[in-house]
Amino acid sequence: MTIAPDHAQQGASHVYRAMRDVIQSMDDTLPGRFEITKEGIVHDMMSPGGPHEVTSAHISRRLERIMPDDLLAHTGTPDVEDEPAGIMRHPDVMVIAWADLNVEGSIDPRTLVAAIEVVSRSNPDNDWVSKLRDYPLIGVPVYAIFDPRTGTGAVFTDIHPTPDGPRYATRKDFVYGEDVTIGDWTISTEDLPRYQREG
Repeated sequence: MTIAPDHAQQGASHVYRAMRDVIQSMDDTLPGRFEITKEGIVHDMMSPGGPHEVTSAHISRRLERIMPDDLLAHTGTPDVEDEPAGIMRHPDVMVIAWADLNVEGSIDPRTLVAAIEVVSRSNPDNDWVSKLRDYPLIGVPVYAIFDPRTGTGAVFTDIHPTPDGPRYATRKDFVYGEDVTIGDWTISTEDLPRYQREG
């Protein structure tokens, strides 16, 4: 009896494509960033800027100084997408081979060496909760989080099966000022900017 699962998968795929169409129609008209998770569309209202963009640029540059030439720490488009899983994400920095970036459309998440996120001031749960669930589900082997709110972060590795689906088994926390290892490379977190306190 495979008819019901097939129909369920087709229905889920249809809903996912509809959400993706909605996002594409809104991308140029509304500020912020749109992504698709298992719960639906996530909208980070604030356009990244200031410490968020500076942190992404520092991480990218520090990694690229020590990585092999066939890899890059990419901070641009496109999205990372797994349509069967119903997930479309946009890492702040993705470590990927040049050859795997050179594709039409979205990036296959299983080609990423690592995904790196800089926590948004307006929606921190998107990085610390939703993406922490989604990235192992779509096969991203290393997930690093930098949090300018607290000057801390964590690197997650070792995907393993759980009753709730694939999850990272290993978490290594760090504070700004320490060296952090992402994949095969260790970079400094010295002088990364922090968000200014509001009010």
